[in-house]
Amino acid sequence: MQALDDLVSKYSHMKASDLAGRYITNADILPLLNNLSEEFSTEIIGHSEQNRPIYSVAVGKGATKILIWSQMHGNESTCTKALFDVFNFLKLASSSYILQHCSLVIIPILNPDGAEVYTRHNANNVDLNRDATQLTQKESKVLRKVFDAFKPDYGFNMHDQRTLFNVGQSDKPATVSFLATAQDVQLSLTPNRLRAMSVIHQMNLCLQQLIPGQIGRFDDAFNINCVGDYFQAQGVATILFEAGHFPDDYNREETRKFIALSILEALSVISSGTVSENDLNYYLEIPENDTLFFDILLKNVLISSEAQEHTIDIGITYQETLTNHKISFLPQIKIKGDLSSHFGHISLNLNQTALDSSKQALKVLGRDFCDIITKNC
Repeated sequence: MQALDDLVSKYSHMKASDLAGRYITNADILPLLNNLSEEFSTEIIGHSEQNRPIYSVAVGKGATKILIWSQMHGNESTCTKALFDVFNFLKLASSSYILQHCSLVIIPILNPDGAEVYTRHNANNVDLNRDATQLTQKESKVLRKVFDAFKPDYGFNMHDQRTLFNVGQSDKPATVSFLATAQDVQLSLTPNRLRAMSVIHQMNLCLQQLIPGQIGRFDDAFNINCVGDYFQAQGVATILFEAGHFPDDYNREETRKFIALSILEALSVISSGTVSENDLNYYLEIPENDTLFFDILLKNVLISSEAQEHTIDIGITYQETLTNHKISFLPQIKIKGDLSSHFGHISLNLNQTALDSSKQALKVLGRDFCDIITKNC
C-alpha cells in the first residue's frame, strides 16, 4: 500500500466531492454509480419496503471476499461518502494489488427509505440492525441473500455514532471507533474474531498518526439479532466501523477521510496476507468508548429559585432535523446539574452569571440560545 502521507496528500483529489453533508440518498449516489469505470460492476440487488432500489458495487478478482454495507441506518451517511472516496482510490494503479487479491461487494445504502426521510429505522419503523435472525424486512432479506450467495471471508459493517462519545475517560472525541463483533454470549476468541481484531489493530496504528487519542473501541455485548454479531457467528470476520465526531465537523467531511483511510488500510492488510491471530492485546489496548460529551456545555450557570441562588451546569445536545433536504442542528437541553466530569465540544464557563445576563458570552455559539435554555431552567 502507498505510504500514509502519500494517501493523505492525494485525498483531496480522490474525494468524491459530489457527495457532501449528512443527507445522502439514492438520488445522490446514482450519478456516481453510473460514472464508475468498467472495472466496477453495479447492479440492483433488491428493493426496499417502499420499492426503492438497493444497489451493490462489485470490484476485484481476488480469492479473499469482503462484503461491505453502509447506511443500514438511514441517517448514518458518513461511511457511504467514504466508500465513494475509496472507489476513487481503487482506480489508481498503485491499488491494483488489492483488487488482485480481494473481491469486494459493497452496498452503499442498504436502507434507502430511511435515508430519504433521514431516520435510523426503515419505512416500517424497524431497526434493520435488530432484524438479522427474523428477517422481517425486505432490506434485511436483501442483505442476507447477498451474504449467503457471496460467502464473504470478511464483513465491514459501516455506521455513524453520536457526538456524545469520548475515548476512555479522556476529553478526546471518539472520531472513529471499531469493534470485532462478538459471536456468542461467552465473547469467544475464535480465529475469525481474532482476525477481525488484527485488522482493527492495524487500522488503529494508521489513525493514531493522524488523530492521536481519538480512536475508540465499541462495546462488544452480544446480540444475535444484530447483523454483525450474526455474521460473526457464521464464522465471518466482521468489523464494526463507527464514524464519530471531529472538532467543528458536524457535516463529517473530515471524519469521512479517516474512515476512507481506515478502509484502505484494512484492504491493504487483508490483501497482503499479514492478518494475524495474535493481536488480541494490541486490540484491547484501544480504550473503550464512554459517553461524556455534550455538543455544548455551559458551566457555573447562576440559577435563582425560592429566594435562593445556586450554580448548575447545563448539557446541551443537538437534535438533527431534516428541513428542505438539509440537516438542521437544533439545541436541546439534555441534563442540568453537576457535570464536572463531562466535556463539551463547545464549553463555556459563565462564572456564576445568570443566563439573562450572559447573552454576550453566548454569542460565541453563533446562535441565541438564551430563550430555549431559560425556558427549561
